[in-house]
Amino acid sequence: MSSNFTGKTVAVTGASGGIGQALCRFLGSRGAAVAALDRSEAVLGLAEQLNKEGIAAKGAVADVANAEAIAAAFADFGAVHVLVNNAGFSSQGTLAVTDPEGWRAHIDGNLNGAYNCVHAVLPQMVARKGGSIVMVGSVNGLGALGDPAYSAAKAGLISLTRAVALEYGRYGIRANIVLPGTVRTPIWSERIRKDPNVLKRLERWYPLGHVAEPEDVAEAIAFLASDAARAITGAALPVDCGLTAGNIVMARELTLEDF
Repeated sequence: MSSNFTGKTVAVTGASGGIGQALCRFLGSRGAAVAALDRSEAVLGLAEQLNKEGIAAKGAVADVANAEAIAAAFADFGAVHVLVNNAGFSSQGTLAVTDPEGWRAHIDGNLNGAYNCVHAVLPQMVARKGGSIVMVGSVNGLGALGDPAYSAAKAGLISLTRAVALEYGRYGIRANIVLPGTVRTPIWSERIRKDPNVLKRLERWYPLGHVAEPEDVAEAIAFLASDAARAITGAALPVDCGLTAGNIVMARELTLEDF
């Protein structure tokens, strides 16, 4: 078996972002028709460009936090065989700067929004007795790495993934989650302009010595979404260049070895 999606429609939320665009192109290149969703109207331009590139695509503008808008978008998409819950954001780095409004916005955008999409697509997957859902979480969901509201939402996303896997496996529906570490996407552009060495400093925490590219995340998602992973559900897969394997900086200092 391979990661082939010919004859399937794959819905990607947060499609206009760095990982989202990579996902749309990667899955589209493997035969998928792409249902691209984003709160930004840029998603309509993305869908148009994908069609020009030979990838069947349809765009929809909707905020995942708006359950009614999401229900309408998925009704318009029609049959969806794979859902990739990629939408998410982080803008408040510490608890000290996180107010109640900011906390709620992060939980809505990163967790409740994913639930809204799952809720919208599950009935048709149950009726079809098959489907695959892949969440895009974060290593932040496994430990305290800053961005507490975002991290709490991503931890909840792991639990949601397992609940779907547990309850809906009998309908042939699988649910898995990838946990990226730092990914080199356009979201880093502003920080790199202010500090060209920011990613270089972060790389020392990663055993592989580099951060992930959007295509790395897309590869992992494509595998989990495909029939090649037919025996995998409820899994949380780090795509983090080894970050969660252990603390490489501390290990070097404790052993006094440069490995």
